[in-house]
Amino acid sequence: MAALRVRKTPALSSALALPRYSSTLRVRSFSALRSKSSPRQACLVSSHNAVGPSYASLSRYQQFGTSAVQYAETIVKVPQMAESISEGTLSSFTKQVGDYVEQDEEIASIETDKIDVSVNAPEAGKITELLVSEGDTVTVGQEIAKIEPGEGGGGGAKEAKQEPKEPASEDQPTSSQPEEPKEKKPKEEPKEEPKKEEPAPKKEEKPAAPKEEKKPAPPKEEKKDKKPAQEEPKGIDSPFGKGTRNENRVKMNRMRLRIAERLKQSQNTAASLTTFNEVDMSNIMEFRKRYKDEILKSTGVKLGFMSAFSKAAVLAMKDIPTVNASIEGPGGGDTIVYRDFVDISVAVATPKGLVTPVVRNAESMNMIEIEKAIADLGKKARDGKLSIEDMAGGTFTISNGGVFGSMMGTPIINLPQTAVLGLHATKERPVVVDGKIEIRPMMYLALTYDHRLLDGREAVTFLVKIKEYIEDPRKMLLA
Repeated sequence: MAALRVRKTPALSSALALPRYSSTLRVRSFSALRSKSSPRQACLVSSHNAVGPSYASLSRYQQFGTSAVQYAETIVKVPQMAESISEGTLSSFTKQVGDYVEQDEEIASIETDKIDVSVNAPEAGKITELLVSEGDTVTVGQEIAKIEPGEGGGGGAKEAKQEPKEPASEDQPTSSQPEEPKEKKPKEEPKEEPKKEEPAPKKEEKPAAPKEEKKPAPPKEEKKDKKPAQEEPKGIDSPFGKGTRNENRVKMNRMRLRIAERLKQSQNTAASLTTFNEVDMSNIMEFRKRYKDEILKSTGVKLGFMSAFSKAAVLAMKDIPTVNASIEGPGGGDTIVYRDFVDISVAVATPKGLVTPVVRNAESMNMIEIEKAIADLGKKARDGKLSIEDMAGGTFTISNGGVFGSMMGTPIINLPQTAVLGLHATKERPVVVDGKIEIRPMMYLALTYDHRLLDGREAVTFLVKIKEYIEDPRKMLLA
């Protein structure tokens, strides 16, 4: 029997999908289609004698069925974070399955031992699957989510809402008869209206307002007065409770773990020693008071004391360059690295821990430029937007515990650096000036240094130089 060769058209999808039961059944199906075929769906009859279409050919035809088009999904992977960072903890998903995202919109946040890294959508679409869970450890290049490319959620939602409205509007004009039952419906509505009016008198029958007025009796007011007194201790943010002996165990985040590891490494590696001095802040405070408004008006920078101590440290390094050096090499280090640039790490406290963003090339900056750089880095640190480049390197660290009220402390060296300067709170204290006792604003300074590289004479000289520059800021202009 002559076989039929059919064009691959949607109209034939149902017939072509039939299982291969018998040639008679297929011929009948094709014959029926031939009788109903249009010019666009014409069937071509072949004169070749052959068996009916094979099962493989049927499956090939089936793919032209009327099933919905499936778009390829986009895989979201963990981005490259930094050379020294290969993994992190997925702290949170900012988007969930079914949410629409725009291109470059954040969908997840990864916590590393240094910074938080945002994972952004490579293209716009709908999130179809999350491949990991919050709290999981993820590595660079790992797949964490799938996105179905498409328009934004706003556009798709509007179209979805408009589609049901269109058929409703089409049904109304097509026939005038359905308008009549709509007129009947309002006739039925007035019947329901009196029912709605019936509960109204019930509301009027509830003039039990005087009973409610009797309820707010003075005893209740006394109870209200007692409640806030009981709630006061609850509002205190303290881990201690009355009569309780509970323990709450919280896993340290990656940054806290990294801080603990590096600080312990510093104590085990460096031969740490701390030297102290005190500085009279009178002149630098007068300098700031006289020029802060003018500088703020002309540059928009709020002049503080961190820039003065940074500049003083840079100038003191000209006399004691070893403070800016470091020990490197195998076996604890066998090489001293001297530098002709100064990158100052400024310690900034954040909710997750202490971070040290770096002011680059501080030796070539004036006080206003240093102050602006410190302010910008501090804001990025508090907002959690520091990058690896902002924190990498650093040749000398300044930590200001005075903002928290610290009187004196011994900071820990930030390896592989050689020294760290600790600033403390400024307090008025009696001091002897020209043989007289005067009240002056005084600050204690602490310099912790690595005794393997820096001798005591050099460390003390360096700290005294800083003291002299701060007590007479004019010297910084002459240095």
